[in-house]
Amino acid sequence: MTESITVRVPAKVNVQLAVGPARPDGFHDLANVFLAVSLYDEVTATPAGELRVTCSGPDAGQVPLDTTNLAARAALALAERYGVPPDVHLHIAKDIPVAGGMAGGSADGAGALLACDALWGTGASREELLDICAGLGSDVPFSLAGGAALGTGRGERLEPLEVGGTFHWVFAVADGGLSTPAVYGEFDRLAAGTDVPAPAASPALLDALRAGDAALLAGALVNDLQPAALSLRPSLAATLAAGTDAGALAGLVSGSGPTTAFLVKDEEAARTVAGALLASGTCRTARVATSPAPGATQIRT
Repeated sequence: MTESITVRVPAKVNVQLAVGPARPDGFHDLANVFLAVSLYDEVTATPAGELRVTCSGPDAGQVPLDTTNLAARAALALAERYGVPPDVHLHIAKDIPVAGGMAGGSADGAGALLACDALWGTGASREELLDICAGLGSDVPFSLAGGAALGTGRGERLEPLEVGGTFHWVFAVADGGLSTPAVYGEFDRLAAGTDVPAPAASPALLDALRAGDAALLAGALVNDLQPAALSLRPSLAATLAAGTDAGALAGLVSGSGPTTAFLVKDEEAARTVAGALLASGTCRTARVATSPAPGATQIRT
């Protein structure tokens, strides 16, 4: 058996998050345009006497190390499907903000799944891995796939999208997290009594991605969860203002937040906006990244 397998897996930003009304199962239908970005966690799977999860890196103390962790759940799901004992040590080297709306937990689930598949030699097909991902959470399939995609249903049904160039981003990381269920609950509260339309991908946004045109994309960014995130965390408005005042083409809350994402013209602008955000005192740190980025990838054994 291989001694260990390490998989690198990216964060994501939602350049469009269109949210439909609540379904009977409590979920919402989405039109979710994902871009993978160049902030990564690494998940290393090593044979062990039992399932164990450890974590290092920024905010590692906030990461659960029991079977609520998506990495552990991924290992258990794969082991159950293939009838192998889930005896593995999963070490997560965190660099994606924790509870920040950038799918860090989902990334760890996808990374663990790919690492355990290689470690145990299960030989699962891509379709099987994506099916297991969908059972773990709405964002996990995209964490495996990477690149750019339109997610429908809960976000788990993916259609790859063409991207015509590289986009530059700055991510302002807030103190503390926001609960995704709480943000969706606030969305439902704010939408009560209104006619919430069925979600659909924006043709203008898809055209901007195909063209690789940052200015066009900036005009099309939208997140239907942003009002709910701002309602729960009003201080995010100051962060959004600081980024756009510093020259960002556009800013929005990333997913359910509280990380805010700023689309910028180029690498130089990214450095300028990141510096201004840090100086503003409205965020804990600011990270520079590009998109699209590859999905979960084995990088060493």
